[in-house]
This record gives sequence, C-alpha cells and structure tokens, in this order.
Amino acid sequence: MVKTKAVMIGAGLANMAAAVYLIQEGHWRGDQITFYGADMHGANDGGPTTDFTSEYWNENHPMENTTGYVARGGRMLNYRTYVDLMDLLDRIPSATEPGMTAAEDTHDFDAHHRTYDKARLLQGGKGIIDGGKLGLNNKDRVLLSKLVMMPDDDETKLDNVSIAEYFKDDPHMFQTNFWYMWETTFAFRTQSAAQELRRYMHQMIYEFTQIEHLVGVNRTRYNQFESIMLPLIKYLKDQGVTFIDNRIVTDWDFADSELQDEITVTGIHVKNVDSGEEEVVAIDEDTAVIFTNGSITDSATMGDYDTPAPENMEYGISAALWKKATERFYNLGTPDKFFNDRKSSEWVSFTLTTKNHLLLNEITRITTQVPGNALNSFLSTTPITPLGHKDVNMSIVVHHQPHFTTQKPNESVIWGYFLYPRRTGEFVHKPYIKMTGKEMAQELIGQLSKVDPGPNNIKNKEAEIMDSIINNIPVYMPYASALFNNRAKTDRPEVIPEHSTNLAFTGEFAEQPYQMIFTEQSAVRSGEIAAYHFAGVSMDNLVDTPRYDKDPKTLLRATKKMFS
Repeated sequence: MVKTKAVMIGAGLANMAAAVYLIQEGHWRGDQITFYGADMHGANDGGPTTDFTSEYWNENHPMENTTGYVARGGRMLNYRTYVDLMDLLDRIPSATEPGMTAAEDTHDFDAHHRTYDKARLLQGGKGIIDGGKLGLNNKDRVLLSKLVMMPDDDETKLDNVSIAEYFKDDPHMFQTNFWYMWETTFAFRTQSAAQELRRYMHQMIYEFTQIEHLVGVNRTRYNQFESIMLPLIKYLKDQGVTFIDNRIVTDWDFADSELQDEITVTGIHVKNVDSGEEEVVAIDEDTAVIFTNGSITDSATMGDYDTPAPENMEYGISAALWKKATERFYNLGTPDKFFNDRKSSEWVSFTLTTKNHLLLNEITRITTQVPGNALNSFLSTTPITPLGHKDVNMSIVVHHQPHFTTQKPNESVIWGYFLYPRRTGEFVHKPYIKMTGKEMAQELIGQLSKVDPGPNNIKNKEAEIMDSIINNIPVYMPYASALFNNRAKTDRPEVIPEHSTNLAFTGEFAEQPYQMIFTEQSAVRSGEIAAYHFAGVSMDNLVDTPRYDKDPKTLLRATKKMFS
C-alpha cells in the first residue's frame, strides 16, 4: 500500500538506506521521514571513547578512562556481492573526500590498498600456517558440495539444523584450515544455523577459492561510521529528514480488524531515555512504519583499561519490541531463537589505541605484511574444545592507519575479538569476558610471542608496549552472533509480512530470499525493499543480485580448491 510518510524505528544502516530510496526513487521530501532511535548509527559505529560515554547502554557503568578510540565491531566489504550497498553509497557524497561519492571514496581507497593476507592463520610454535591447504578430506568435500548444490526450494530441509548436526558424522571438518578461516572471517560457530552456512556457501562461493588471502575483501578508507554512516546521516539531514535520538520504542498500538491477521500499526509508545517520560505517537493511514527488529549491539557494554565490560542481562530493546508484535500476530517470527541463547551469540571485542607504533611494527614483523592488508587469526596449541580439538583463541584486525579521522600521526588503533568469550586465556588465567583492557593486551602479546618465539620475541618488549597503550576498550556484546543462531526459515519475519498494511521489517533479522545476513548488503537490501513497497516503486527496479553459485566457471574453480 502506497504511503506518503514514514516513521523509522531504529537508525541503523537498513532504515537509513530505506530513507535514501524513498527520497530518490519514491521522490519523497525528507520532511516526510522521521527516525526514532537510541542512537543514530546502529551497529556501524566507531569514534573516540568520549562519543560513547553517554549512550544509554553503558549509562550504569561509565568508563573511568575516556581516552583512545572504540569500535564495537568491524566491517569487511565485498564489491561482487554487496551490490545494493555500493548502489546506495554511490547515491550520496563522501563525508571525508570532497568531490567523491561514498562509493567512489571506497573504490579509490581500496584500489590503493588491496587486501592480500599473507598471515591469515597464525599458530603457536608453527608461525604462519599455509591456509591455501584447506585440509579437507573426501567426507568434508561431499558434505560441502551438498550444501552448494542444494536448491533454494529445499532450504527448509535445514530448518533447526545446526552446523554441528549437519557435520555430526564428520568431526574432521572442524579441524581443517578451511573451517578455521571460515569461522574467523564470518564469525560462524559450530552451533550456528546450517541454513546460513548454505547461503554463505552459495553467495560467497567464489571467495572459497581465495579465502587464505582474502583478496576479495574490500575496505573503507576509515572506520565504518565515518565512511558509511556519516555520509548517510549528512545526506539525510540535508534533505530535511528528522532524527529524534535517545528514544526507545517500547510498545505498539494495532488496529482491531475483522481480519484478525491484518497488521496495521496505529501508534507507537516512545520512551525518552534521558527523562524516562513516555509518549504515544499516533500513526495515521498515510504513514508507513519501518522497523529494524533486532540489533547485534543491543545490550552491549564497555569497560576500559582497568575495568572489564560488565554483563548486561537486558533482553535486546529492539528484539523486545519485536516480541510484543509476535504476541499479537502469528507470522512475525520467533525472537527468542536469536535473543534467548547467549551461549550461541555472545562476543567480547577490544579496541586498542597506542601512542606510538611499536606494537604495530611488531605485528608487521611477525606477520610479514603491512597494516591494512589482512585479518589475522591465532590458533591455540592447547586442546580446549569439548572434543579436545584445537580452535581459534582470538582474532585481530590491523587496519590501515589512520582508522579515524581525528587519530594523531603517532597513534595506532588495533581491533580484535574473542568469538568464545567464556574460554580461559593462556597468559591471563581468567575467562576473556572477565578481562580488563590491560589483561586483553597482555593476552595478545602472549599469543604473538608463541607465534614468533625466537630471539626477537615480542615478550622482550612487553613492558615498553604496555607503556605505549593509551587505552584498550573491551566491549561485551551478548547478541553479536545472534543472527547466525540455529533457526527455521520462518523464525524471521519477511520484510513485508503477509496481511501487513503499513509495517515492514528491516535489518539482519528479516527474512529475504537468498540473501546472507551479517552483511551491509542484506541490511541495505531490506531497506530498499521496504522503501519500494511503500513508495509504489516496482520491485523490478531492485538492484540485481549476482548468483555465482550458478556460474560453471566459479563452481569449477571451487571444486579444484576443495582438493588443495
């Protein structure tokens, strides 16, 4: 149903994309669009720590040390599959490079700083592992091939099937270099959904042939906020879009209808985070409600150099609103599948800022590559999985410097994460989730010392490195991998649910044909669909999604790679 106004619940990438398409393809004015959000960036954040101290999710645990930088997560792009994202970025000016669109900015930077990871896997006692040798056996190959060859119509056969269950007769899979690289590139776990692994294998099949070097990975000039979100915010504000932040939408009013499954929003309950006051915003029949129904950074908390990030047991605020809608209507998915199983979804990340380049230079020496070329991972030599297998301890990303526009020339910023935060460190004997920023830095130095144990061991410089650290911010994210949680296809609502007159769902917890989640691509695509629907634009105008899983040459190269 065509509308003339829109209320956006959530101000992340998906809804900002929807706003751009409403303006440019629907020919709406900016003042027809209003955003309500707890913040104005969603999960694509990044900046000085002072930018985060007042945000609602950390209000009860303020940081003592507010120097340095923080990004709760990091984003890798891929031009070949992120076609909707690049279309969006080509519609708006760069926030940092005059005369360029945000897409041209990214293309220009990437052309001069191509990814070629020479140290994709690092293991204590062995140094750089040859990731080109995937280590697959015939059973691994057969099961992976079945995923790639499975038709889209058969995907429901994987409803509620975890990756571990899919490979239950093939535990060898989880000891291959292929799995280590896939796990750390995309943040899959063995308990994640096999459906999602299938979608990744379909849409990223060509990346399979070059995963050890990540040459298909593209990066933005700066952090994801300044290179992706800030251009969107500036463009939308220039168009007259209204942003009302520090607001949480807590409940719905729906119309009563003779058709009990008809979904019509008539009001939203909006809470002011600062004052606690709540108002009901009426939704008339000309207004669309576009709702991002889950966020991987909901309930996130931060620590600092001397303080661990505390656990926030709050059910995700966007998921809580989603859940209230599911209590009224039957076809809107199952939020608890994603937000009620923290053991399957939690991460701890850290952002480390130094006042000189000593640590950066040591990592460059150990990995034999310059900053910005790689995503490095560390493997443990200690059996720590329930099956007694080796597994990844931690991952780090060494960005091209500077990673923030306000970063000083002498400063370095390094990001890393622990995919299994309740495991115990090898050098700091406590769970990662309990570590301070200082202890995470010590654990990092210890892991690097295992990789390069010779006379120039980094341990010899530990005191000097620790003295160079301005801050190291641990971030606990209970729902960071929630979008991969084991599920059925119907556990996510469609972007435009059946019988909905004015409500759309966007983001990583909305179901879209073929799209893989945890990507800027799927987020933008959902916003594009919602905008076209409510603006009356034909879906034939959607950006064409490439299908590399249908390309014989790509499949042949992937088959050859399986036997490497």
